[in-house]
Amino acid sequence: MLDLGALPGLTRAERVHALDTWLGGLLADAVGGTPPPKPRRGGPPPQTGTAGVALVAVGSLGRRELPPHGDLDLVLVHEGRPEIAAIADALWYPVWDAGIRLDHSVRSVSEAIGVASTDVKAGLGLLDVRLVAGDAELAARLRTATLASWRQSASRLLPQLRDLRRGRARQVGELAFLLEPDLKEAYGGLREGQVLRAVAAAQLGDEPAAEVEAAYALLLDVRDELRRRTGRPSDVLVRQEQRPVADALGMPDEDELLREVSLAGRRLAFVADETWRRVEASLVRRPRGRYRRVRREPLA
Repeated sequence: MLDLGALPGLTRAERVHALDTWLGGLLADAVGGTPPPKPRRGGPPPQTGTAGVALVAVGSLGRRELPPHGDLDLVLVHEGRPEIAAIADALWYPVWDAGIRLDHSVRSVSEAIGVASTDVKAGLGLLDVRLVAGDAELAARLRTATLASWRQSASRLLPQLRDLRRGRARQVGELAFLLEPDLKEAYGGLREGQVLRAVAAAQLGDEPAAEVEAAYALLLDVRDELRRRTGRPSDVLVRQEQRPVADALGMPDEDELLREVSLAGRRLAFVADETWRRVEASLVRRPRGRYRRVRREPLA
């Protein structure tokens, strides 16, 4: 039984483990409680148990970074299970009944890749796919196909992702210069850490360095404490919560907290700027005229 009231006070690793265990039990109950389809004459016997069914997490749960009061982003992946709709209903309803916000979908591997290859947000989210319960081989195939699709579609999707981040920066501002920063969406915030990993997954940039990961981890810690304090899924570090968050993180005062957040934002923004410059340079296509075959005539 999941103790929702205890989740905010857990560490990120403990919170993810508690939810994974609970969700695994829900999938087992859903599969066990759904009658299998009748076998077709002359056909193979129907799959039973979790064969051909995998519950995977994406987003913050997939990254093992789920904050207090965070949403669950789940995909029920299937292969050749005619009763998948009934399994899905039996799985999602207990999550809704528990009062947890849920973003969910039911896909085959090909359907998931089809969406991810055309929708940059879906593609970015699916990069974080992680098995929660069920068919491990099916989940592994989804991850392999996701990475291959992301690399193949990088020249089209990465410019869209760059434009999305620039648009949000204009709307929200830069994390390093805000007195009440949006830890997630401001430029230099948590989104930048996720974008850097996505560029690395496309093999167009390096894996984030240790100092980048440290800056990202600090912002995760600040967001966790902010949500514990407010009891709400808020990512904006408002003034009235800055001193309590600083105290919880062992910092002397709110000025030190803002200074550390600003430094983390500067680091992430600087590396993101440099990464986008390299990505743009690598995606520039040389004009075809430079490679036009020239017909050469003999001199004599």
